[in-house]
Amino acid sequence: MSKHDPIDADLVRELANLVTETGLSEIEVEKGDLRIRVVRRIEPVSVQVAAPAAMAAPAALAPVPSPGPGPGAAPERGKTHPGAVPSPMVGTAYLRPSPEAKAFVEVGSRVEVGDKLLLIEAMKTFNEIVAPRAGTVAAIFVEDGQPVEYGEALIVIE
Repeated sequence: MSKHDPIDADLVRELANLVTETGLSEIEVEKGDLRIRVVRRIEPVSVQVAAPAAMAAPAALAPVPSPGPGPGAAPERGKTHPGAVPSPMVGTAYLRPSPEAKAFVEVGSRVEVGDKLLLIEAMKTFNEIVAPRAGTVAAIFVEDGQPVEYGEALIVIE
């Protein structure tokens, strides 16, 4: 895209709507010479997590055990389970707001739509992952401080 080409305002609006609808904090699209990055600023930040080095204190964190495969559990860590909550981004998952704090949810916790499940830190920004539906947390597939991939099953809500 040269400096004289007009910006595709419709594409920018569509990307901004997609960012808002999906709850992502940013999206970037690249096609040929055209590169568009839309970033949504989420304010106020309700939770600040300590630096990852502080999070690694072995005595401060106990991994949340995930139950063994139960009825209907897929061998791919719940990826195909209808109640799976997938990661909307690549980053580091945190199950608690700080090393000494209680986890947002545990296996067996009852959640409502919009309840905070965990945080994913990406590019020094902490993104809240909230419950997309009401139910009971049946499984937690990530540990505190674990890297996660886009689409990876994080939690199962039944």
